This record gives sequence, structure tokens and C-alpha cells, in this order.
Amino acid sequence: MAAPLVKKDDDRDEEADYSPFLGIEKGAVLQEARVFNDPQLDARRCSQVITKLLYLLNQGETFTKSEATGVFFAVTKLFQSKDIGLRRMVYLMIKELSPCADEVIIVTSSLMKDMNSRTDMYRANAIRVLCRITDGTLLTQIERYLKQAIVDKNPVVASAALVSGIHLLQTNPEIVKRWSNEVQEAVQSRAALVQFHALALLHQIRQNDRLAVNKLVTSLTKGTVRSPLAQCLLIRYTSQVIRESGINTQTGDRPFYDYLESCLRHKAEMVIFEAARAITELSNVTTRELTPAITVLQLFLSSSKPVLRFAAVRTLNKVAMTHPMAVTNCNIDMESLISDQNRSIATLAITTLLKTGNESSVDRLMKQITSFMSDIADEFKIVVVEAIRSLCLKFPLKYRSLMNFLSNILREEGGFEYKKAIVDSIVILIRDIPDAKESGLLHLCEFIEDCEFTYLSTQILHFLGNEGPKTSDPSKYIRYIYNRVILENATVRASAVSTLAKFGAMIDSLKPRIFILLRRCLFDNDDEVRDRATLYLNTLGDGSVSETDKDVKEFLFGSLDIPLTNFETSLKNYVQNPEEVPFDINSVPREVKSQPLAEKKATGKKPTGLGAPPAAPISAVDAYERLLSSIPEFASFGKLFKSSAPVELTEAETEYAVNVVKHIFDRHVVLQYNCTNTIPEQLLENVTVIVDASEAEEFSEIGTKPLKSLPYDTPAQTFVAFEKPEGVPAIGKFSNMLRFTVKEVDPSTGEAEDDGVEDEYQLEDFEIVAADYILKVGVSNFKNAWESMGPDSERVDEYGLGPRENLTEAVNAVINLLGMQPCEGTEAVPANSRSHTCLLSGVYIGNVKVLVRLSFGIDSSKEVAMKLAVRSDDENVSDAIHEIVASG
Repeated sequence: MAAPLVKKDDDRDEEADYSPFLGIEKGAVLQEARVFNDPQLDARRCSQVITKLLYLLNQGETFTKSEATGVFFAVTKLFQSKDIGLRRMVYLMIKELSPCADEVIIVTSSLMKDMNSRTDMYRANAIRVLCRITDGTLLTQIERYLKQAIVDKNPVVASAALVSGIHLLQTNPEIVKRWSNEVQEAVQSRAALVQFHALALLHQIRQNDRLAVNKLVTSLTKGTVRSPLAQCLLIRYTSQVIRESGINTQTGDRPFYDYLESCLRHKAEMVIFEAARAITELSNVTTRELTPAITVLQLFLSSSKPVLRFAAVRTLNKVAMTHPMAVTNCNIDMESLISDQNRSIATLAITTLLKTGNESSVDRLMKQITSFMSDIADEFKIVVVEAIRSLCLKFPLKYRSLMNFLSNILREEGGFEYKKAIVDSIVILIRDIPDAKESGLLHLCEFIEDCEFTYLSTQILHFLGNEGPKTSDPSKYIRYIYNRVILENATVRASAVSTLAKFGAMIDSLKPRIFILLRRCLFDNDDEVRDRATLYLNTLGDGSVSETDKDVKEFLFGSLDIPLTNFETSLKNYVQNPEEVPFDINSVPREVKSQPLAEKKATGKKPTGLGAPPAAPISAVDAYERLLSSIPEFASFGKLFKSSAPVELTEAETEYAVNVVKHIFDRHVVLQYNCTNTIPEQLLENVTVIVDASEAEEFSEIGTKPLKSLPYDTPAQTFVAFEKPEGVPAIGKFSNMLRFTVKEVDPSTGEAEDDGVEDEYQLEDFEIVAADYILKVGVSNFKNAWESMGPDSERVDEYGLGPRENLTEAVNAVINLLGMQPCEGTEAVPANSRSHTCLLSGVYIGNVKVLVRLSFGIDSSKEVAMKLAVRSDDENVSDAIHEIVASG
């Protein structure tokens, strides 16, 4: 009996995994390519073979020089076929192969013939291919044809010429700039795509001339742009002009605001949304200016198109961060989106409502959130948790329902970041809302009963030790704490012992019971737990109900006001050189000093101070953070985003060795100058670095921390702090002068003279670059991470990197320019490769995740072309990455 017919669609999993290219090999496909030489060409068969070759190239398969040349010459024979479909495949193949200069000559005549063909499809594709593979010499020969093509009546041909011009602008800008008159004429075209491409090219030609861009926007905003795509571009260019122009001080009006407002009444939805978003992103936007944009976005919330609903709610979510009252009129519409099938829309709607809702709507929102929390990913859950925390601080009387919600989701399944966000939220609520303390602490106690994350358990125990003794009934927490001593790993047990001791020190009535529990810990199998228990039993008294001495409390649980590195150094010195006098903690210097070098500087190398490795490991990052937080002047700067590798500012074997580490904060940059005196007969005092930031206009110096003394061969630091615009990757060049007082040192006694001489030492300049604002953070599965970002924020463009020795040099140059983390070993380029794909990931300042896909190609003249695709959590960041590459 015949087997029943089964459609492939019946098995979705099988369909998802099926690929027509599964298992194809380069050798087999190259054998198939011999079909190109047949006297009677089979157009369909040839197209299939070219498709396989294109697939191999796009998957990163590398062809040897002889293989690529053989395929190229075989493909050129297909020009004799009149099949239009096959001809288009031939064009694609030639573009991908990127033939070298001597090979280009073979197809130039055929392509130029096609460029003047009566078949418009031939003309358009021939222009694209010629501009892709040609060099500057040939470009001047075909420039006349390209100018004619730009104003061609056929929109396909005109668009092909304009797009080619956009690409050529990267490699041959002088030639393309001569086409301004033709491009200006194309801007007036009735064809939508031609107008769009012409406007994009015209703006790129004039982008470095502010006045020219202003004139362009002024002329086009009068109503000559019909294409919706071009209109969207014009809105973006207008926004740029508005940002640069500012507000008219006499009338208080913004230039071009009326144009943006008129675009809200356009018939195309994309133009309406682009205008609304542009208005909401204006700097210092007023409620009067926002109102028409909010009204339009409110209409989009009830659209039948998911993309419009998502775009509107995402924009309103951003507006709610700065102007929550302006968004309250949309609350009813957003409440209907909580049950939207698209979970992304539902999450954005709920978080926006949490920012804009009133006190009476809190309970209703909590019920609606609970119903869909289990359906969304941890990343979205974290956003919801942070929004709930903000709402609770806004309406403290509603802490019970919000705290109960947080405790319920704390018991559910979830990853570390999600659980940490919830715990952090509960801790903040306990600190800021006194009435929430008792219930919040109990919720945390219940959580650590079944917590799988050691870090969270220890943090909660530490917090419990600080806040528990201040509650009305501290004894009820003892059971939860001691359970950790019995049931947990050594790290948590040690933390629990410290927490128990803290209760005993603070609550005299509990001390006898605490001592019983601590004595049981003396038999623990971990030495850290035993040592802690012994310390507390010997310092807290005899275990009777008596007040613990204040000095003991301060010694055991007070904050350490000396740098740990100094403390460690002093202890090591005391152990190595024992004295009869007991160690005195007051003898430890309070001044921040760098860690001693592991070894003396080698010949030709200078010591680099703290964090010497080029790519600072985690321990160095932690050391920097501890170092900066211990300096009162910098303690208020917030979380350290990134610390650069040391940049050398002096030559090898000079009198003074100085390098700088750039510490990046959200609104500040701290420059740490690591200094070493290499002259034994000198002592430097009052060491500072005078920084000239005249070529870094966005930075303003706000403070310095001089170095009191710099003895011979003892690395130490001086600091200079700058303020910059918040969240902005400001760049600039800094000039440096080392200024100090030099004192002569007697070699026999090591004593310095009393009198010194002021002196200066010129240091090298350095720059703060865009890569300083990107943190190297890898991803385990690049493909999944890329797809999860979605195409909305994707930005793709092509760049010419000029002549390079090989692809490895080009790949390394781009990696260094962006300062991102290569993924899956793609930074390694196979020998003699003509094409390569490199994957990068990182975090942009503001904690925005960024993924980059780089596709490189090199021709025989060593010219390298690169295709750059960027996806991120914020499309502005995607644009910023392209700007870094374009200006690099």
C-alpha cells in the first residue's frame, strides 16, 4: 500500500531546520561550475550553480586565488546568454567575487555595453556592478554615463546610479561631489525611491558644510518632497539642524518646528511617526510642543498594525521618563494593550503605565501584570521590576501591594540578573520607606531559605545584619540566619556567622543565645567559618547580657577608612620584620597608593602602575573601582563604566615614566596618571599634571588630586577629573605637562634636602576616542543574540578601508577602532583569505548592548572593502557605531 502523502508544512520543526543548501561542499560546486563552459548554456542550471557559489561566499567560505579566477572567467562567458534572470545572477556573482584590477578589464567592455543597453534592468545592474568593482581611473571614464543615469527617466536606473554614488562617496568623494547638479535635479523626481536616494546622497555630499545642510533643509521643507521615504530622511535632517540651531532667544520659537508639526498631518504613517518621534526627542521640549505628537501617537496605540502599536508605545515609554504628565492622556489606550498578543507591546505598555499611572490605578495594574509575567523573558521582567520600584517610591502608601508582588515573583523561576533586580528593588524600598522594613526583611529571609545564588544570599545576610537589629523584634530573624549556617556552602555560612555576631553585638538581650550558636560554629569544617566564630567569641565579651564596647563594635563592623592595599602592605612588612611592639592599625598610611610592581621594569619598558595588562582583567577593573571610590572627590561620580588600558605618555628609558588610564563615568571622566621616578638621586613632591583640554571642547576640568611625594622607583598616581555631557561619548585631545618640586637625595643616607626646585616635564598628548565608551562584553551564541535584537535597530552600510597588507590588518584595525569583543573566534583570519566575516559584541555607554557583523573583501590591489551591519537595543547607538567607523 502506498504511503500517505505528508506535506512538509505539517511538521513545523522539520520545516524550520530544512535548508536547500544543506551539505553542499565547495569542491563539488566548483565541479558543477564547469556547466558555464557548455556550448549550449542551460540558463536554469547555471543560475542554480551561481546560487550555490553565492551561498558559499556569504557563509564565509574562502576561495583560493586560482579558484576565484577560474570561477570569474567562467562566469564572464555567461554574458553570451540572453536570459535576463541569468544575467542578474552574473552581476551578483561578479560583485561578490570582487575581481582584481587585471581581471576587471575582461568584463568592463561587457558591463559598459550593458550600461548603454535598451534593457533598463541591464543598465541598472551594470551600473551597480561597475561602481562596485571599478577603481578611480576607470571611474573617470564612465563618469559621464553615471551623470546621465542619475537624471534618467527610468527610476530603476536613476536609483542604481544614486546608490552607487552613495557607496563611491566613501572611496572617491572628489568625483561624486562633482555630480551635485544632477543629484539636485534628481531630488525633484516624481519617483519615490529616486527622490529618497537623491536626498540621501545630496546630504552626504554636503554633510560637512553646516550652512549648506541648513540651506538644503530650508529649501526642501517648503513642500517639494513627495516621497514618504525621502520625507522621513528630511525630518531627520531637520531635527539635526534644530539641535544645532537651538531656540530663537527673541521669539522663543524653534526653527522648522512648524514643518515637523505639519508632517503629523501627512497621509503616510511612516512620516507621521517619524515627525512625532522627532518632536519628542527635541532638547528641552515643552508640553505645548509635545501635545500634537502625543495625540498622534495615541491614535497609533489603537491601530490594527502591531508595528505601529509597538512604535507608538515605545516612543511614549521614552517620553514618560522625562514628561510623565504629558503621557497620562494615553493611559486608557495603553491599558487595553496589556492584553496584546505581542508580549513586547504589552511589556512596554505596562512599564509606561507604571511611570504615568496614579495612586488609584496601582492595584488594578498589579493584577494585570501578574497575569502575563510568566510569559515574558527575563530581560522584560527586569524592566517591569524597575518600573514597579519607581512607582512604589512615587506612591509610598501603596508599598504593601507592590512589596507583595515583588515577593511573589521572587519565589518564581528566574535567572540571576532577574532575581538580583528584585532583591535590589526590595532593599531600596526598605531603605526609603520605613513602614516597609519589617515585611521586606521577612520576604528576603524567606527567599534565602531557597536561594540558589551565593552572591545574593551573602548580600541579603549582610543587609539583614545592618537592618535587622533596628527592628521591633530582631529575634525572629535569628532562625533564618542560623539555617544558613547549617544548610549552605562555606561562603554563605561565613556570612551568616558575621550576621549572627552583628545581632549579638547590637542586641544585648540576644547575646547569650547568639554565643551558643557561635560556639557550634567552632566545629565547622571550613577554616574561614571557624576563624570568624573564634574572633567574635573572643571580642564580644563573655556571653552574658552586657553592653558591647563601642570600640569593639567599630573594630568588627565599622567601615574601614584605610585603603586595603595599604593595609595589606603594612601587614606583610610587619610579618616579614617582626617587632616587639604590637601591630598598630593607626600606623597604616591613609594616602591612596598604587600596588607595588611584581617585578622591576625590564630593559626598554616602563612600569605601568595599577592595571598594567593591556586588556585589564576583572581583578584590575575591581581594583580601579575600589581605588576611585576610596577618593572622596570622586566617590559621588557613580558607577564606573569602563577603564582603558594604560596609554604611555613618555618614551622608554626617560627620567620619568608616566602613563594615563582613562576612567569613564556617565557624566565624568577621571584621568589617572601613573607616575614613576627613575632617578635614584631625586625625590619629587607636589606632583601634578597640568592638562590642556582646549581641543576637547565638551570637557570641563572640575578637580585634581596631586601626589604629595614620589620617591625613586615607587609608582604612584595623580588624578585629574573632567565633567562631560551625560551619556554622551564626548571625544577630544589632551595635552599634558608634568609639574613637580624636585629635591636632591643623598645616596649614602637616603635623606632628601629641605629645599627644592620647581620643574616641569612635557608629556605626550593623548585622545579620548569613541572606543573608550564601549565595553568589551562577549556573547555565547551570537546568532541567537543577533536575532533576538530584531531588525528594527539594524543599520547597514559599506565602507572602503583603503589599501592594506592583508585582511588580518583590516580586521584588527576595525576591532581596535570600535573597542569591542570579537565573538566565536572570528577575529582570526585564515591565511590568504579574500573575504572574511567578523562578529563583535559590546556594551555602549548607558549600558546599551551592541552587536556588529563585519564582512571584509580584498582585491588584488590590496584595496579592502567592508560591509558593516549593527544591531543594538537603541537605534541611535547603531547610528553612532556607523559614525565612529565613518570618521575613523
